[in-house]
Amino acid sequence: MLVFFKERLAFLSVPKTGTTAYETALAPRADMVISEPPMLKHAPVYRYNRFIRPMFLKVCDAELELMAVMREPVSWLGSWYRYRRRPFMQGKPNATFDVSFDEFVLAYMKGKKPGFADVGSQSNFMASQPNGTGITHYFKYENQDRLKSFLEDRLDVKLDLKSENVSPRMDLHLSQDVEQRLKRKFEQEFELYDSIS
Repeated sequence: MLVFFKERLAFLSVPKTGTTAYETALAPRADMVISEPPMLKHAPVYRYNRFIRPMFLKVCDAELELMAVMREPVSWLGSWYRYRRRPFMQGKPNATFDVSFDEFVLAYMKGKKPGFADVGSQSNFMASQPNGTGITHYFKYENQDRLKSFLEDRLDVKLDLKSENVSPRMDLHLSQDVEQRLKRKFEQEFELYDSIS
């Protein structure tokens, strides 16, 4: 998570959406950088609302706008699947070496997900809270130009981004049946993604 106090902006770090590269590029410019532990680096809206927002509101009388990046849902799951196939994951319980991408997505759709498919939800991460705290600025991972332009304008910086924390490359295809089931079960994920301009 990155906080830019003067600009009243907090950049939430949705996992597997390329935010580590922005964190590296913008850390010197940010007023607050939360890069560890992962549960705070990747604090969703509800955690921001409970712990970070009150600090700025009570101490500084300031409300920050929130921004977040969302990845196309099948691509997002593919990134998790590939991420859990990194060489050092061999033999670990959350590794995906022994399952196909279809099997990974089918496991993700279960009510009680096995550890290797328990990767959360982008729409849950970004869900608005009852007090109105929610994402002000949504960006699609697939439209990096818009995201980069927004940050450069808002923060008055020129960004030089380097790829970081990249999942291993591999050609993934989800069967039509599994994709249709995923779109039915997680309709809100696809609707949220499609609503982002």
